Amino acid sequence: MIPELKKSTEAKMQKSVEAFKSDLAKVRTGRAHTGILDHVMVDYYGAQTPLNQVAKVTLLDARTIGVAPFEKKMGQTVEKAIREANLGLNPAAAGDTIRVPTRSTRSRKRSRTRRFPRTTSARRTTRSRRRPTGTSPRSTSCSRRRKPS
Repeated sequence: MIPELKKSTEAKMQKSVEAFKSDLAKVRTGRAHTGILDHVMVDYYGAQTPLNQVAKVTLLDARTIGVAPFEKKMGQTVEKAIREANLGLNPAAAGDTIRVPTRSTRSRKRSRTRRFPRTTSARRTTRSRRRPTGTSPRSTSCSRRRKPS
């Protein structure tokens, strides 16, 4: 019973860590990276399709992402999907490619303040997963409080 409970708790905690990693991948720093657009879904002939399956995503320079749709008529749809993805990006069409400039963060403090709520929620989730099983880093018999008899 206990080994099964421990395995399920570890699996849930691992899912929490993976969710936190994917949240951190979305945090923007001073440089552009194509991972920002990984979760953008495009309406491709009625089906929601990931952006990387509809267009080629590259870095044009340190602060600009280039998106080149495989089909020319998909340009407006891709641009609309990036704009509506709620990432704070403003794409601009430039011929066949779409340029997505990323604003640079002014200081390290700004990116730190964006990371803080995600970090806090990840810690809380991990702790809440750990509580029902009693498996904590300090779960030795010496550190537990004993009820007075």
